[in-house]
Amino acid sequence: MSKKRYTLLKKEGKARRGRFETPHGTIETPVFMNVGTLAVIKGAVSSMDLKEIGCQVELSNTYHLHLRPSDDVVYKLGGLHKFMNWDRPILTDSGGFQVFSLAGMRKIKEEGVYFSSHIDGRKIFMGPEESMQIQSNLASSIAMAFDECIPNPSTRDYVEKSVERTTRWLERCKVEIDRLNELPQTINKEQMLFGINQGGCYDDIRIEHAKTITKMDLDGYAIGGLAVGETHEEMYKVIDAVVPHLPEDKPIYLMGVGLPSNILEAVERGVDFFDCVLPARNGRHGQVFTKNGKINLRNAKFQLDATPIDEGCECPACKNYTRAYIRHMFVAKEMLAMRLCVLHNLYFYNKLMEDIRAALDNGCFKQFKAQKLKEWDGRA
Repeated sequence: MSKKRYTLLKKEGKARRGRFETPHGTIETPVFMNVGTLAVIKGAVSSMDLKEIGCQVELSNTYHLHLRPSDDVVYKLGGLHKFMNWDRPILTDSGGFQVFSLAGMRKIKEEGVYFSSHIDGRKIFMGPEESMQIQSNLASSIAMAFDECIPNPSTRDYVEKSVERTTRWLERCKVEIDRLNELPQTINKEQMLFGINQGGCYDDIRIEHAKTITKMDLDGYAIGGLAVGETHEEMYKVIDAVVPHLPEDKPIYLMGVGLPSNILEAVERGVDFFDCVLPARNGRHGQVFTKNGKINLRNAKFQLDATPIDEGCECPACKNYTRAYIRHMFVAKEMLAMRLCVLHNLYFYNKLMEDIRAALDNGCFKQFKAQKLKEWDGRA
């Protein structure tokens, strides 16, 4: 039996307000995880910055850290928390997404996946046991099961076979993480395991898989294989189908999603955890989120704009600089522009989650969601 770590504090419809205990601190949910693929947020953002902008959980990538600096190096330096000087929860994804994103550089077999490194072409093998061993070396709070992230659309026959293999891989992950957590040399002997629901856009395959993995009594459950080619409507349909078949006493994580509007829709459907590279990636290109929707600070119309990115925002960029100055730095190719926009966007997402939690606490999430969607459409 997995230890009870998730407490459902309140519900409004299907939307859930919860609390999740990890070996590295408590996570208030719903939560957005700030993505630091290589144990750092792209855009010159430090661990101290993350605390200032209200980040609860940092997410790092198993496959990329295995390549550089290598999980052995991170292990010798005391694990990811010491390595990046971060004392709050860390989730590591399993390498399963790279099975999708590096499709031209890999071969899937029953034992695992053979990759060619995207850096230097060297051959790499990763299966369930290897993924768990790497994540154990990284010593993250939460390890993700190794799976195949299936592209949409895929044929029913392919999806069925892939999901069956992902289930067998999950069983192997569970056995291996239990073994690793018992070893004396393991840094984090309480590392948790989240399973991943797959099934493309086939509701019946998704539901059957959700029922199967629920029986394994894991620490949490993710809905994977979305935001990979399907429409937003198809994504919401899958969430609606899957969530009722996942345990209510475990956190539910929607992987790789998304826009602020996607988050509100998914929270309403019962999702607790989110992650996406979007806020940091957009910020590096001068695209920033505001209470009235997204703007591009590179546009000439901001040349004389002496207002902050977003009036009333408490992020380091908005408290200290104008749109005109940040635009000037982008034009002059100064790194500070990128850093400030990434900080702003991550603050925007973290604050959005804080406001969602407050709305759920106060029983007014439905009104909050309607108001936010209206504001972001620029009709407020």
